[in-house]
Amino acid sequence: MTRDASPHEDERAARRLRRRYAAERRFRLYGVIAIGVAMAALAGLIGSIAWRGLPAFAQHEVALEIYFDPGVIDPQGDADPKSLGTADYTALVRTGLRELFPEVSLRREKRELSRLMSGGAGFELRKRVLSDADWIGRRERLWLPLSDDADLYFKGAVGAGPEQILSARQGEWLRTLEARDLVASRFATRFLNSGDSREPELAGVWGAVVGSFLTLLVTLAVSFPMGVAAAVYLQEFARRNRFTDFIEVNINNLAAVPSIVFGLLGLAVFLNAFQMPRSAPLVGGLVLALMTLPTIILAARSALAAVPPSIREAALGMGASPLQTVLHHVLPLAVPGILTGTIIGMARALGETAPLLMIGMVAFIVDVPGGLTSPATALPVQVYLWADSPERAFVAKTSAAILVLLAFLVAMNLIAVVLRARFERRW
Repeated sequence: MTRDASPHEDERAARRLRRRYAAERRFRLYGVIAIGVAMAALAGLIGSIAWRGLPAFAQHEVALEIYFDPGVIDPQGDADPKSLGTADYTALVRTGLRELFPEVSLRREKRELSRLMSGGAGFELRKRVLSDADWIGRRERLWLPLSDDADLYFKGAVGAGPEQILSARQGEWLRTLEARDLVASRFATRFLNSGDSREPELAGVWGAVVGSFLTLLVTLAVSFPMGVAAAVYLQEFARRNRFTDFIEVNINNLAAVPSIVFGLLGLAVFLNAFQMPRSAPLVGGLVLALMTLPTIILAARSALAAVPPSIREAALGMGASPLQTVLHHVLPLAVPGILTGTIIGMARALGETAPLLMIGMVAFIVDVPGGLTSPATALPVQVYLWADSPERAFVAKTSAAILVLLAFLVAMNLIAVVLRARFERRW
């Protein structure tokens, strides 16, 4: 016979059950709070970056009547491209601006007035003349960029007057231009389609975007096949002995090595020993591939180990060789996990700066790279350079470049998600 539980024992069991349920509810609540705090912190961080970076996507320009004076552009009248390229187009910009303020006659005032225009305004005229010589002798109304200080004035970031970046006269001239509807805020296409520049209003991220893309392309082309092949061998074919144990220990250690060590390795091997071009995406990609390789190997081995043994046994039972079993059955099922590890490694490579600094990708590069061996920089390095610049306009440029870097990273992850969904199989 079994003894019936007493009312006191039933009450104690009920209290213990209620405490367990309460503890479970508290645990869930703590998890929700932790996720909420993390999401709030992330939203605050991205919101702060976006708030500082959005002004960089707008640029104030002024409408000037520009006379393409043949006496300045082509005094010989031979339309020689070499002479046209070396003409003083900035003088045409100064003339067009002074026509709006004929009362400005003193030399010092003329210099102050000229400083309201961007140093790149003359390059805009130069590009037009070099693309079509028929511009010579014409008078056209063109929108040309203001200087970074004038742009910040209209954005409310700086003032005009004593102890200000702009003088009181310059502020008055800018207000006069605005009153005449000669100033407009336009989308800063230069920021997205041009390379770096000493002038903040002319600096862009396209050169860094192309450099990052080419660098990551080399990284993926080198690290992915080598990493997957090494993982397949170690997980499926290698015998367990001291040599393979030594390799596995070193792979785990390499995954934790600081990135600057790989930069030193690239400097010593690729640049000094092999004499490869400095500041090139090819070298940067090889250095980042060495850094990413351990991560891909470890992720690929975990993905291969997660495939059920029944898949291997069924393939071998049907007469497939060990190599056919791995290539035709095991590896396709492990592809989603391998892609996850690869995208983690590539995301880390995208944000690395230290190894790229060691191989010279910190250099000031104006032109957009045209190939794997062309001088280039990368987005993280561009952010580092702009953050160290003294001009106030580069503050917004730095945050805007971070937004572009985040967009690049999100695009990479979206591609990985699509590929995972395409290759994923359930069993």
